[in-house]
Amino acid sequence: MLAESKLFLKLWLRNPLAVGAMAPSSRELAEAIARQVPKGKGPVIELGGGTGAVTEALLAAGIKRDELLVVELDGELHKVLSRRFPGVRILKGDATKLRELLRPYKLAPARAVVSGLPLLSMKRAIQERILDESFAVMKPGAAFVQFTYSLFSPLPRRELGLIGEPRATVVGNLPPARVWVFHRVKGNGAAVNGADNGA
Repeated sequence: MLAESKLFLKLWLRNPLAVGAMAPSSRELAEAIARQVPKGKGPVIELGGGTGAVTEALLAAGIKRDELLVVELDGELHKVLSRRFPGVRILKGDATKLRELLRPYKLAPARAVVSGLPLLSMKRAIQERILDESFAVMKPGAAFVQFTYSLFSPLPRRELGLIGEPRATVVGNLPPARVWVFHRVKGNGAAVNGADNGA
């Protein structure tokens, strides 16, 4: 894991906004994220696999290798993930084109999408595209799980038609992190009865 941590740091130094953190997620954070994925049938999709901390936690939580798909844009990290997790489908591609990436696999609707992407550093249009693509491949009512180093929501809920709440705080991570779970509001994107309408 030391070599992978060095790779993560190198990639962060090259492009901090794209990577989002100087070090991979801690085991504690990865496990907190994995706990938000519901039990049951259906694929689980991870966006931004990095060096595999969350992927490892998802597998340890009981998700089968043939049910997990990991999307990673960076070529070096894609190679790391492919070596670490034989039997898991590791897709090299862009989360804004998720449906196109998944189309050849003819998957059932996913039970959750887990994101390690640095959404806070992305433009609103990119955030919206990633969410649209993610909710399009999930079961109705399924969750989009995102962690953040911010004290506040990593996504503007009202503008993106979401309801969401923090489900875990991991102070031992470097930096400390919170795990949020989001659902898409039914209808035209406006929050139902104004509930959870904050940014």
